[in-house]
Amino acid sequence: MEIPNLSLPEYVMEHWAGYGDKPALIDAATGRALTYAALGAQARVVAANLAARGMRTGDTFCLYAPNSLEYPIAYYGIQLAGGVPTTANPLYSYEELTKQLVDSRATGILTVPEFLDKALGAAAEAGIAEVFVFGEAPGALPFSLLLADGAPPVANPAAPLAALPYSSGTTGTAKGVMLTHANMIAAIIQTIAYEDTNARDVTIAFLPFFHIYGQQVILNCGLRQGSTLIVMSRFDFEGFCRAVQHYRVTRLYIVPPIVLALAKSPTVANYDFSSVRNIVAGAAPLGAELTRTASERIGTLVRQGYGMTETASIISITPTGHEPPQLDTVGLPVHGCETKLVDGELLVRGPQIMQGYLNRPVETAEMLLPDGWMRTGDIAELDDNGWIRIVDRCKELIKYKGCQVPPAELEALLVSHPAVADAAVIGIADEEAGEIPKAFVVRRDAITAEELARFVNERVAPFKKVRQWEFVDVIPKSPSGKILRRLLRSNS
Repeated sequence: MEIPNLSLPEYVMEHWAGYGDKPALIDAATGRALTYAALGAQARVVAANLAARGMRTGDTFCLYAPNSLEYPIAYYGIQLAGGVPTTANPLYSYEELTKQLVDSRATGILTVPEFLDKALGAAAEAGIAEVFVFGEAPGALPFSLLLADGAPPVANPAAPLAALPYSSGTTGTAKGVMLTHANMIAAIIQTIAYEDTNARDVTIAFLPFFHIYGQQVILNCGLRQGSTLIVMSRFDFEGFCRAVQHYRVTRLYIVPPIVLALAKSPTVANYDFSSVRNIVAGAAPLGAELTRTASERIGTLVRQGYGMTETASIISITPTGHEPPQLDTVGLPVHGCETKLVDGELLVRGPQIMQGYLNRPVETAEMLLPDGWMRTGDIAELDDNGWIRIVDRCKELIKYKGCQVPPAELEALLVSHPAVADAAVIGIADEEAGEIPKAFVVRRDAITAEELARFVNERVAPFKKVRQWEFVDVIPKSPSGKILRRLLRSNS
C-alpha cells in the first residue's frame, strides 16, 4: 500500500480547508462546537507558541486529560511543533503518571483542574518545569497562553515519532509504544478503506482520546474524513443514549460493556437509535449471542474489529456491508496486513506495526521478530477465507488438567443468560487439576450458583465447567473495556 510522505497532522488536516465552518467537534453536554477552520487555526497557534517556549523536534509532551474539544487542538499542536504527544490515562494514580513522565522524558504536561494536584507532584518528580491546565487553576499555566496570537509560525520538521501512547499494563508494566507518522497514517488508510466513513457521518466520541482506539479510529480517522464528532468528557449510559438521539449519530465505536448495555438495559427503549447505520465493537472479546441480541435490538449489525496499541489500532475488521461467518469473528485483515498462526498464537506483519517499546529492548525483541512479524499474544483461529476469531490471550488461558479453557468463551456464555448483567472468569490454582475456572458474576435478577452451573454445564465440554462462583457488584475493567483479571486474582 502507498503511504503519503506527510506528517500525521498534515495528513489528517489535508482537506480541512474545504470543510471550513462545518463543526468538527461538538460537546455532547453543552452543544458547544468547534469548526474545522477554528480547529486547524488554533492547532497551528499552539504549535507556534510551543516552539516559542522552547519545544524542540522530538520533545515529548504529556496530555493527561479526559476528552474535550480542546484535546485535539493540543494534540495536533504538539505534533505541528515537532513534538511527540504521550497520552496518559486521566485515571492514573500519581505513581503511574510519574512513571510515564519519567520513562517518556516528557518536557511538559497538560491536564485539567481536577487532576492538577497529581500532575504537579508527578511533574516535579520528573523534573518538568511547565504544567498547563485547560481552563485556569492555581499553580499551573492556563492553556489560553498557548492560544495567544503573536508567536511566529512554526516550521519545525516532524519528529521521527508521531505519538507515544502507553500499552495496557494489564499483563505487565506499561510500556511506551513508538509509533511513527507512517505507522499511524497507514492504520488510518487501512481503517477508512474498510469503514467507508465520510463527511456526512456523525460519530459519538466517548472512548478516551488517550487510548489508541479513540485516538486513531475516532479522532484521526473521523477528522481526516470530515465527520462531526460528538465529544463526551464523562461517560454515562443515559447521556450516551440521549446524545445519539439528539445529534442523530450515524456511527458508534464502542466496547463490549456498551454492547452489553445496548442489549440488556431498559434505558435503550426510551431513545431513538434509528439514525445509527454502523456499529463497531473492539478492545475486548465479544460473544456471538450478545452481538446478536444488541444487533437485533438496535437494528444494525454490530461488527467487530481487532487491533492493538502496537499496531496503531488496527489489525482486522468486518468490512461494511459484509456478513461475517460467525458473529464473534473480529473480521478480515485490513489491506497490507498479513496474518499467520504459530502454535495457535496470531502473528501479524504490516506497515502499521510499531517501531518497538521505548527503552525496552528485551520486551521489543520478544514482541517483534527478525523477519518483521509481530506476536500479538492472542490465541486465534483463521478460516480458509482469512476471517479471524480470537480465542483468548495466551497468558489468560486456563489449563485444566492440560486442557485449554478460554475465559472469554465462558464469559460470553454467562452474559447470554438473562439473569446475568456481567461476568468474568479466571483460573484458580488447584493441586489436582493445575487450574480450575472461577466465575465472578454480576446478577441482573435473582439466580443461584447451582442454577448458573447447570446452565453452563449443559453447554460446554466437561473440562470447561466452572468450579467456583462468586457474586460481585461490578467487574473491574480498564477504560477500553478489558477485564482487569489481576484485580480479581488478587482478591481470590
